[in-house]
Amino acid sequence: MSIQEILAIEKTLINRIESRQAKIGIIGMGYVGIPLAVASGTAGFSVLGFDILEDRIAQLNACQSPIGHIPSGALEEIQKNGFEATSDFSRIGDCDAIIICVPTPLDKTREPDLSFVTSTMDMISKFLREGQLLALESTTWPGTTNEVLKPYVEKAGLTVGKDFFLVYSPEREDPGNAHFNTQTIPKVLGGDTRACRDVGEALYSAIVSKVVPVSSTAAAEMTKLLENIQRSVNIGLMNEMKIVANAMGLDIFEIIDAAATKPFGFTAYYPGPGIGGHCIPIDPFYLTWKAREYGLHTRFIELAGEINASMPSYVVNKLVRALSERGKALKGAKVLVLGIAYKRDIEDVRESPSVFVMELLRDWGVDLSYSDPHVPAFPVMREHKFDLESIELTPETLAQQDAVILLTDHTDFDFEVIAKHAPLLIDTRGVYRRRGKIVPTA
Repeated sequence: MSIQEILAIEKTLINRIESRQAKIGIIGMGYVGIPLAVASGTAGFSVLGFDILEDRIAQLNACQSPIGHIPSGALEEIQKNGFEATSDFSRIGDCDAIIICVPTPLDKTREPDLSFVTSTMDMISKFLREGQLLALESTTWPGTTNEVLKPYVEKAGLTVGKDFFLVYSPEREDPGNAHFNTQTIPKVLGGDTRACRDVGEALYSAIVSKVVPVSSTAAAEMTKLLENIQRSVNIGLMNEMKIVANAMGLDIFEIIDAAATKPFGFTAYYPGPGIGGHCIPIDPFYLTWKAREYGLHTRFIELAGEINASMPSYVVNKLVRALSERGKALKGAKVLVLGIAYKRDIEDVRESPSVFVMELLRDWGVDLSYSDPHVPAFPVMREHKFDLESIELTPETLAQQDAVILLTDHTDFDFEVIAKHAPLLIDTRGVYRRRGKIVPTA
């Protein structure tokens, strides 16, 4: 293939992107894929959403959003530009750009699990063609795009950087964030070659307000890990400080608020019952795993992970002591959990510390219930199972409990009613400290 032919393939794809003639295929219609589909459709592209869940496909084609912060009306709007959801992966060949947004969890031994990525590549590789762009957005270890995805492309008889383009651009979704969305969050982008990066930049520049190009796919992969490791380490530090301050009879929230008045050199992170979501509890371990390949032991990162993972046990131990002071055993106690989403005002329970607290309480033989305005019934999850539905939060239901644990501080909760009627209240989020009231905290 001549240089002129190679340049013509690149130019043709960029022209199709800039003229909005390109069709974008997004694989994985979840918390990353759906917002990206909305952003792409809003930018004028025809979007084809791929998923293996038929219920999800039917829901999306009926313009019913399964995500609280994405209105169904947004799906209706992009449907006008040709949005459609499908499980027919043979239609990958119809797409000019393919973006993979599938989960990358950890397995039971906390090793990276790329099975969703590799199974996706198994399904689509036979349909890849000349003149396409393939982007991976799923969080992973540095080197994944080059070492895992690229061989699939080459096996399909395509040459990356010449007749096919491969990039990595990590998702930066923050469900429920009222200040930033897919369009306004800057997008880091690394290409396998300069031509790959140029095509990727053309695509994402048409969708988001700012693209931040870096030197390689591995640099982009590492960027995503650094962002979440920084948060994990800082939250882990605050969680450890919380335990120390509590042992000394000090209020850690008062101390953090005082330290935050320093106009330089201090960023306020707050403790809680643990960390949740698909990123912060998982992403750091992708780097610790990869670092072992280089003979490195990332002790600092792993320590933060251990501290954060220990917080649900700390909360339960706090409850055990509080009940014991009232002459009540934990076994058989009626305990109400407030909030099972991993953060306020969303419905996402992935890796939620509330779920781990609930499992510990169940193991103790607790008479357990929960209330969450965003999660009416405990969802189907791969590794956690509860046959529970959210109960109505009333003075009567609160008074019936032996203890109430505030784990997620949804703004829909009536904190005055909770404080007035809960016989024993464990506040893991410092809500009442911020309201000028002191109640038992964990």
